[in-house]
Amino acid sequence: MQRFKQLALALLIASSSAAAVSPATVTKGVLTIGQEGTYPPFSYKDAQGNLTGFDVDIAKAVAAKLGLKPQFVLTEWSGILAGLQVDKYDVIINQVGITAERQKNIGFSAPYAFSSPQIIVRKTGGGAYQTLSDLKGKRVGVGLGSNFEQQLRAAGGINVVTYPGAPEYLADLAAGRLDAAYNDRLLVGYLIKSQNLPIKGAGIIGQPEPVGIALKKSNTSLKAAIDKALLQMKADGTYAKISRQWFGQDVSKP
Repeated sequence: MQRFKQLALALLIASSSAAAVSPATVTKGVLTIGQEGTYPPFSYKDAQGNLTGFDVDIAKAVAAKLGLKPQFVLTEWSGILAGLQVDKYDVIINQVGITAERQKNIGFSAPYAFSSPQIIVRKTGGGAYQTLSDLKGKRVGVGLGSNFEQQLRAAGGINVVTYPGAPEYLADLAAGRLDAAYNDRLLVGYLIKSQNLPIKGAGIIGQPEPVGIALKKSNTSLKAAIDKALLQMKADGTYAKISRQWFGQDVSKP
């Protein structure tokens, strides 16, 4: 089946239109996608319980370009990369930063978004932390197994407190159980804009970082097909429409 799937994807790449390939040629027409489902505005459930978000819309658009039906598999962030290695899903579309360390074990599409880490504090009584050095000796909440956790630990001297997802540590931050939190600048901006949380952004750390669609390193045919789909989305305006809906800007460039 895997050999057949690779052949089908190779045909997909060669095709001038992804839709020209029968959906039945690739895993019965389904692209399985790993996501958290608890990470607004990227992947979360709305008031009606429907999965929504920027990464959800990107995933649906990529699947459409491939001529496949998207099937989402929700997994906590701490285990999401391991799930890819045991074929729990074909890809992860969940703001996975492209890092040298991750590239040793998993493959990535071309970047589809760029963002920067940001320190998050309470609106009232929060510290004016501008650098990671300012966080030394402070209790800082972060997602378990995330690139953000690695950055905090590498900085040294920070009391890193890990959580399964952003809602948990943002709640503890708002309640005063943490001095700060650390996450994506786009997430911070969205929360400040759309939700009544008593938090605000502080220092933005480093340069914009690339985010890609994660997949198995061996699945080069799928990578090529996805890269082609992303190029088509940018060329026909699909990507810009999705990006502006969620962030008011095109986040496909540094």
